[in-house]
Amino acid sequence: MSIPTGPSLEIFIVDDDAPVREALALLFEMQGFGVVALSDGPGLLQAVQHRLPDVILLDVRLPGPGGFEVLRQLAARRFEGPVVMMSAHADIPMAVAAIKAGAIDLIAKPFDSDKVVLQVRQAVASHGRQRAASSDPVAALGPEGASLLTPRERDVLQELVRGASNKEAGRSLGISPRTIEVHRARIMEKLGARNAADLVRVIYDERRPQGR
Repeated sequence: MSIPTGPSLEIFIVDDDAPVREALALLFEMQGFGVVALSDGPGLLQAVQHRLPDVILLDVRLPGPGGFEVLRQLAARRFEGPVVMMSAHADIPMAVAAIKAGAIDLIAKPFDSDKVVLQVRQAVASHGRQRAASSDPVAALGPEGASLLTPRERDVLQELVRGASNKEAGRSLGISPRTIEVHRARIMEKLGARNAADLVRVIYDERRPQGR
């Protein structure tokens, strides 16, 4: 999947630092984005009630509810778009916390103009791949990846990605849980996945594994 570009993308930028907020707004407008610039979390939560952006760029440190609390409230309101967080104090633990909280990326301040635009576009593309994989994980693998799997393995993959247990998948497909385990092992081997979480990453990342 290519990285989306052009004026079709709308971004909500949330930062209480006015110069940073205005600079980001100008930067993304120059790149063809529709931009809504906001100074705090409550303003963002109110804005998403009226229209949903393609991506949100959210500062971690905000007055009132901080970025992580705003992220939780977005999830509670079932906002499904990608959220990219940013911080002048970004480090690995914060990045891990951001991803666990539901963000798709964490950008460190100060940032390079070209890089921040690219990271936001990549976040939108990555989110699109995740949604595609959730609805059709076989299609998300692409022709080369899908060709590695037998028709039955594709059926099993669909069940696994939707979160079915071996027993549930077996009941849905009319085969035993043990047979599901065998198919699962073969799928993971063919796609180069070490475990279930890695299997999901393989699909989301649109890797093109080679058969063994």
